Amino acid sequence: MSQVNRIYIPCFEKDSKKKALVITGPRQCGKTTAATMLTGTKEYFNYDLREDRDIITQNSWNRTADYIIFDELHKMPGWKQFIKGLIDTESNNPSLVITGSTCLNTYKKFGESLAGRYFGYRMHPLDVREICQMDDSADPDSVFDKILRFSGFPEPFLEADERFYNKWKKTHLDIIIKQDIVSYESVRNIVGIELLVDLLCKKVGSPISYISLAEDLKVNDKTVKHWLNILEEMFIIFKITPYHRNIARAVQKKPKYYFYDCMSVASGEGAKIENAVASSLLKECQFREDCLGETWQINYLSKRGGVEVDFLITKEGVPHTMIEVKKSDDALSKNFNSFSEQLPDVQIVQLVKDLRKEKTYPSGAVVRRAGSWLTNW
Repeated sequence: MSQVNRIYIPCFEKDSKKKALVITGPRQCGKTTAATMLTGTKEYFNYDLREDRDIITQNSWNRTADYIIFDELHKMPGWKQFIKGLIDTESNNPSLVITGSTCLNTYKKFGESLAGRYFGYRMHPLDVREICQMDDSADPDSVFDKILRFSGFPEPFLEADERFYNKWKKTHLDIIIKQDIVSYESVRNIVGIELLVDLLCKKVGSPISYISLAEDLKVNDKTVKHWLNILEEMFIIFKITPYHRNIARAVQKKPKYYFYDCMSVASGEGAKIENAVASSLLKECQFREDCLGETWQINYLSKRGGVEVDFLITKEGVPHTMIEVKKSDDALSKNFNSFSEQLPDVQIVQLVKDLRKEKTYPSGAVVRRAGSWLTNW
């Protein structure tokens, strides 16, 4: 398998006929490749390249193409007004596709300047569901194992070589932290951010205390929150908050942070498996929202005394599925019982990576192989 046809492409092609597309996501997750796979003629411009930059600023591209793809356009001063003017004067003809891996957080940065003029998509690395949808012959559990060895980022996943992944990972993080963050944010303490990443690698799956991190890093908690926000906007980490019907009370509780690259986890194999599941769940929730217009969300469940369930999926704000993740334990977790009365109609799923035999209980609770369930949920 030298290349993967991404599941996003049919939605891209359909929606691009109506509005501009803004595609965000982690660096090297496949945004540009997916854009160039669109059916039809394409003009591609990268604002980092001088010759492309001249064409962009002069508005002198080939307007007979089906698609105009702008990469790294957020580096252009006044880029939002530029895109707004193009859409308003040329009615998205050719179709405009804007991609950005960092600093282009669509939902926070656009404000009202492009309101109603674009469809936003959040792309992710490959996961077991996408691989198996694109390749009928793929075995879900084998694919899940491969992601846990080489990550879901297309280049190292397809290369499937540990040495290559280690070299790729170092370059990948260095570019984001030492180039992207420096060029975008006035951050002087890059070493502090690197230390924060190292700390988070060891805390995956655990609720995070901003004060505790601040003490470890010898900075104040406001600085820690700022740095975490930067790492989120750079698509290095993502946050999952505890579920509570009272949103204000949920915000006050400790969040958990996971990595877009599950191979970054340094707190054991169980945490790496949990991270891979979290990444897959987040990707599917955002895919259903961006492509289908549905509203899905991922949280975790927590009670006093430290009782937790790893994930709760909600659909249209209604609790849908409770999920516990295990490496090999096939005994149904007792933690589900702590929340079943509060959430009586919620599906109960325990995902196990190394599972000998799947189980279904009279209550409807199920124990399933992680890879297989993630492919079809």
